[in-house]
Amino acid sequence: MTVPAISFEFFPPQNLEASFRLWDTVQVLAPMAPRFVSVTYGAGGTTRDLTRDAVATIHKHSGLNVAAHLTCVNATREETLAIADQFAEAGVKEIVALRGDPPKGTGAFQQHPDGFASSVELIEALSETGKFNIRVGAYPEKHPEASSGAADVEYLKRKFDAGADEALTQFFFEADTFFRFRDACEKAGIDKPIIPGILPIENWKGARNFARRCGTDVPAWMDEAFEKAARDGREDLLATALATELCSDLIDGGVDSLHFYTLNRPELTRDVCHALGVAPKTNLENVA
Repeated sequence: MTVPAISFEFFPPQNLEASFRLWDTVQVLAPMAPRFVSVTYGAGGTTRDLTRDAVATIHKHSGLNVAAHLTCVNATREETLAIADQFAEAGVKEIVALRGDPPKGTGAFQQHPDGFASSVELIEALSETGKFNIRVGAYPEKHPEASSGAADVEYLKRKFDAGADEALTQFFFEADTFFRFRDACEKAGIDKPIIPGILPIENWKGARNFARRCGTDVPAWMDEAFEKAARDGREDLLATALATELCSDLIDGGVDSLHFYTLNRPELTRDVCHALGVAPKTNLENVA
């Protein structure tokens, strides 16, 4: 089996304990030599400063290639591009450009009066600076706000036409979901890389609820499998096996890169990477 290139997503810490957990996660996964690691933005831009600080710290002290999430929510165009400039000044040249989710309880996305109306506008502005490699989100299953799966594909094409370099997908549970999406993208004339997003399941109830909010289909057999695993105390074994099987099926289908949503809990992701033949390469140096 071909050994895939890998990347990881982290959350920015919101307290001291979470800061230690994030750094522990970086230390566990850095030896896997990822292509890049990304740091998310909270709904409504609530972690904007935390994201900026986490990105700068990881970039400075880990030697990893760090991609910063950047959204359109609750900020003017000038404020958003100023944050991008701060990333560039810190040596960060990778951006994951997203429209972003509105603050919880506020309903649908509302454009700031002086802000970007969409991820496409944000991508165009970032591309014009010439400072960044730009990644975007993609949805193998219909986005909750999209009219159809075909509309998702067309919107992804608009993102690439606006200057995006690569797409990272929402997580999914069966390889055929990604293959159908990939085929639809190719048919639409998309020829840039689309990287599958993988969610190793740390907690099945939480993952299931997350999937429901994202519009991700949950196969009935997974409910049954995790119920049985819980009775036997084998949830982690099942989660590792399922994620490894999903990744193996993707690789067999021609996928050469995988993006892991770690939830700042690295052990399952590390174990899956090991099972895929991704061996530790270096020790993390220059730890603050």
